[in-house]
Amino acid sequence: MTVIKKLDKLIIKAFIGPFLATFFIALFILVIQFFWLYIDEFVGKGIDAFTLFQFIAYVSTTLVPLALPLGILLSSIMTFGNLGESFELVAIKSAGIPLIRFMRPVLIISAFLGLVAFAFANYVIPVAELKMRTLLYDIRVAKPAFDIKEGVFYKKLDGYTIKIGRKENDSIIYNIVIYESSYSLQDNMILADKGTMTISPDQRYLNFHLKNGWRYQEKGNPGTIETDYYRLGFKEYKKVFDLSSFKLTKTADSTFKNYYKMLSLNQLTTVVDSLKKLSAASANKTEREISSLIPYKSIPDSIWKKSKPLQTKVKTIEAFIPDSLKQNVFSALTSKMAGLKNQVDFLTYDYLEQQRQIRLHKTERHRKFTLSFACIVLFLIGAPLGSIIRKGGLGLPLVISVLFFIVFHITNTSGEKLVKEDVLLPFAGMWLSTMILVPFGVFLTWKAMQDSTIFNAEFYYRTLRKVKLNRLLKEKTKMS
Repeated sequence: MTVIKKLDKLIIKAFIGPFLATFFIALFILVIQFFWLYIDEFVGKGIDAFTLFQFIAYVSTTLVPLALPLGILLSSIMTFGNLGESFELVAIKSAGIPLIRFMRPVLIISAFLGLVAFAFANYVIPVAELKMRTLLYDIRVAKPAFDIKEGVFYKKLDGYTIKIGRKENDSIIYNIVIYESSYSLQDNMILADKGTMTISPDQRYLNFHLKNGWRYQEKGNPGTIETDYYRLGFKEYKKVFDLSSFKLTKTADSTFKNYYKMLSLNQLTTVVDSLKKLSAASANKTEREISSLIPYKSIPDSIWKKSKPLQTKVKTIEAFIPDSLKQNVFSALTSKMAGLKNQVDFLTYDYLEQQRQIRLHKTERHRKFTLSFACIVLFLIGAPLGSIIRKGGLGLPLVISVLFFIVFHITNTSGEKLVKEDVLLPFAGMWLSTMILVPFGVFLTWKAMQDSTIFNAEFYYRTLRKVKLNRLLKEKTKMS
């Protein structure tokens, strides 16, 4: 029993180090991938360091459940590969301890990490996702950072167009032209030979201290010819611009709180039930509104059955309508059908949107479990793979783990997309990657217990050599 406990400690110690390293590497790569997708939203916005680090923290938190399975997969391959490479697995098996037994401590850790992933997905990620999406929205709508370039008309200040001929040290400016376009009359204009450009300490105002220039201004009632045009010369003139529109405004978190990714498991269940009730109520509403637009729907069937059959047969409904009324009847019918079509289109869109929302909320509900269960599934792939290939380090284990994670990620993403397009049910789409990878895990575990050589290059070399020898022997036998 003491030997077993020491063995468990040995395996846990061998697993913890690689897991922490691979987890943070995987998290870093996923964060970089996120920023690669949204890099255009940040460029030129003048985002301060605190806001940027705050956003990175939120993004990292939302990606923890996705980084955990990758970290477990890679570290389990490395751990059992190192044990196999140093022949410790051979010693353990020779002592009569089966593979499943010495996999058990890491399996328990993987199950615990799966629970941690579920706790993150259910309690932490909704809050982090809400704050991250709110901050991302603020960054998206923020104006680019203030930057006036030489010889270029700058139009991002509301009501003004500025052109600077030349700059020195970003503060001394020459040949300044300022158009004030916030008036209903002719644009007012300021021209100056030189000046200085400074920003107030609180970053709220841009101050132009101009020298040797002219101010052109038109005053009077707009829409009349009774206006006065002024030209004022100045030795020194100060013009102040408000930069408050360039600051990052903070949107309230409550703006996005009802988005399906910001909800916990209980909240998702409540919303799904409410949407189902709303969908059922919409079906009854559709029946009532459509029936009111079709007059014959209000006539009971018994009246039609009791009515006498027509004595003469007619080919079309037009035979019942007098020629003098056909134009009016057809116009009224066209108008009625157009109204009916518009009503049906609106009701159809409303129903399809409700069904889409139900699918999205069910998808998010399944996601909280699938990423947690993926920790165990990828461990059942990584541990036997490591014991089979018997290679440690970041070489072959990294290649194999990345291949399996790509399969997991692609199938998971494809299943989610098929659910959103209403091709698969939420359960089938979100558990698609698990249903594909579980058989691989069972097969690899069985092969590892049988000391398989499916990843041993020497095995394939010997097999190929044996096939060639058999072929040569057959050819010699035929020749003799």
